[in-house]
Amino acid sequence: MSDFWLYALLFGVIIVLALAFYAGKLLKKVAQQKKQQAQAKLAQQQALNKHDKKVFDSVLLITRAMQEEQCEFDEGCWRLSVLLSSLKTLTELSEKFPAIFGLYEEIKNLSILDARKTLTKKERMREDYQRITALNKRHDGVVTDLDKLFQFTTEQLTHLTP
Repeated sequence: MSDFWLYALLFGVIIVLALAFYAGKLLKKVAQQKKQQAQAKLAQQQALNKHDKKVFDSVLLITRAMQEEQCEFDEGCWRLSVLLSSLKTLTELSEKFPAIFGLYEEIKNLSILDARKTLTKKERMREDYQRITALNKRHDGVVTDLDKLFQFTTEQLTHLTP
């Protein structure tokens, strides 16, 4: 009878050791997965930051050109709105720069390039009037937003530069 208990105890110890070994393997696997997830998340964040840095470089260039009157406000606001909307790490910028996005919203449906060439003279004049009216209404706000955007973009670039 005592041999039976000895074998049962030995068998129990073997089972406990096997389960402990298996649990250790699983814990090691979980730790590796967490590490891989952290690395993947870091790589994704770096890719997003790289994209946003390129966008902010372009935004800075367009903002300077608009401030120096080398770029028309309507074209600049169009480009800035599209660029800022493409950012991966920031949202809600339309609230931060309402005049820029507002001007874009007012002119985004107006014809440009080849589509503009197909318009009649009367249609072009009507669209020009809409564009000029929108520009006049938003000019001072856009100037203010450009200063804020320049400062904001410069700050963002310092955070994104490694």
